Amino acid sequence: MHVETAELSDVLLFRPSPHRDERGFFTRTFDAEVAAAYGLDPAAFVQDSQSRSGGGTLRGLHGRGGAGEAKLVRCARGAILDVIVDARPGSPTFGQHQAFRLDDEDFCMLYVPRGLLHGFQVLSEVADICYRIDRPHDPTEDLSVRYDDPDLGIAWPMPVDTLSPRDRSAGSWRELTSSHVSG
Repeated sequence: MHVETAELSDVLLFRPSPHRDERGFFTRTFDAEVAAAYGLDPAAFVQDSQSRSGGGTLRGLHGRGGAGEAKLVRCARGAILDVIVDARPGSPTFGQHQAFRLDDEDFCMLYVPRGLLHGFQVLSEVADICYRIDRPHDPTEDLSVRYDDPDLGIAWPMPVDTLSPRDRSAGSWRELTSSHVSG
């Protein structure tokens, strides 16, 4: 497994080396020793979740207040454009975003540190996304920012036609940075 550092501070991309043959493939999707070598505590990830979404669906941008939430994200089926936004005051990459293609061909897993917003758009007909999270979910700490916020300027690859009510009514980047991040 190869690990790459991303443009955003503290973000890692774990790139496995799948073995492919006439039967199909085998790949390791997580390795505690590799994670530890890059400063992650493998035992800190206490909850695994999975979502399934249809093509074009956009989920996000989501974050978590309080102590935040670190997560490992991978696409087990299909393909997504995964986007993260640095919402950590004082971070050298505060306010910047970066996009990653996660799919069921390369099996890359993205480490999203605490304090970042996360969202994705499904590029395939269907996608299954797996999350390994370092804190149990607490809905009272949920944060949302509009996927099309002009201050962020994220270029989504497809028209957005499927959103949850929560994502449709999400606040702006300015609202988040003035109330939750800086206050």
